[in-house]
Amino acid sequence: RRKVTEAMEIVHALELRDRDFSAISDGQRQRILLARAICQEPEMIILDEPTSFLDIRHKLELLTILKEMVCKKNVAVIMSLHEIDLAQKVSDIVMCVKGEYIEKYGAPEEIFTSSYICSLYGMTKGSYNAEFGCLEMEAPKGKPEIFVIGGNGSGIPVYRKLQRQGIPFAVGVLHKNDQDYEVAKALASEIIWEHPFEPISDETLKKALDIMKQCKKVICPLSDFGTMNIKNKVLLETAEKMKILEKK
Repeated sequence: RRKVTEAMEIVHALELRDRDFSAISDGQRQRILLARAICQEPEMIILDEPTSFLDIRHKLELLTILKEMVCKKNVAVIMSLHEIDLAQKVSDIVMCVKGEYIEKYGAPEEIFTSSYICSLYGMTKGSYNAEFGCLEMEAPKGKPEIFVIGGNGSGIPVYRKLQRQGIPFAVGVLHKNDQDYEVAKALASEIIWEHPFEPISDETLKKALDIMKQCKKVICPLSDFGTMNIKNKVLLETAEKMKILEKK
């Protein structure tokens, strides 16, 4: 009985001890089944898609419990996962299976690159963002209709909204080490960029102005202007003068 209680404490399931197994949720059942396995004091646990059918909260709770078992109980956990975003964050070693064969084996840093994930899954639509560990939908096709003055993460919700609406857009000026850049690279028709930690050059500004003037509308979610991106203010002021700036 002591072992059962300890196991249920580990998986945060003590409140379920008097509940009917058939009347609890999938996430709660997973915890009870895991507690049963812990009672057997295993050296290894093998799980087949343990996070399937669980909501976000219960996925994270389950994976946190498993990680604690690895670190504190020295239990080896082997599991199959289709959620590559979770696999990237929780795994120590990743084995990639393609068809009936093991195609690659290594640390998450070696496996989760944009090019390899796209190749592994044969992706022809959309892309995989290795930096954020997420998928992006395919960029809208066509000449940019909207110009977005983004940066510092401010433009990401706008890029995804325009993609959902199927509106092709251009973005500028972004530094290549800006968090906006990776998402814009996947979703924008055109990006005007500058080298990391360098002030925006006159040449880059001119290119951005030329493209912006061909767009029907300008959206500026960016509110922070500093030494490196101050010339983006020229874009903002020009859009205001041209009366193509969308009001917030």
